[in-house]
Amino acid sequence: MVNPDSARSCADALLANDRATRAMGISIEVKDAGQAVATMQVRDDMINGLDVMHGGLTFALADTACAFACNTLGEQTVAAAAQIEFLRPARLGDTLTATAREDYRGRRNGYYTVEVHNQRDELIALFRVRTRSDGNSEISDTEIL
Repeated sequence: MVNPDSARSCADALLANDRATRAMGISIEVKDAGQAVATMQVRDDMINGLDVMHGGLTFALADTACAFACNTLGEQTVAAAAQIEFLRPARLGDTLTATAREDYRGRRNGYYTVEVHNQRDELIALFRVRTRSDGNSEISDTEIL
């Protein structure tokens, strides 16, 4: 079992090399192992031709929250399969919060649910992920995915 300080250390190590998360302006909060919250402001360069946020960016936010949740356990873990359901559009200026929680973790596979809400606490998307760990590689300050 990973304690909260170790979980935060894993998240810090992962974030150190995560250029995509920084480029999208995503902030990460980790309070405990198997959980993470990712927050992002919808910018003008994220809006598609229908004047809503591009669905791929909603997916990226949810995937980021999941990545931090599953990697706070100390083992390098990646998404093996993912599914998203878009429930309502995100718009310019919205603040989106993706909350990831671990539903199950076995020796190599894990299952996570991520809910994406806007600043009005409206559910924007539901994201379900199956993760896979090689069971050997650990996250540290010198060895990252």
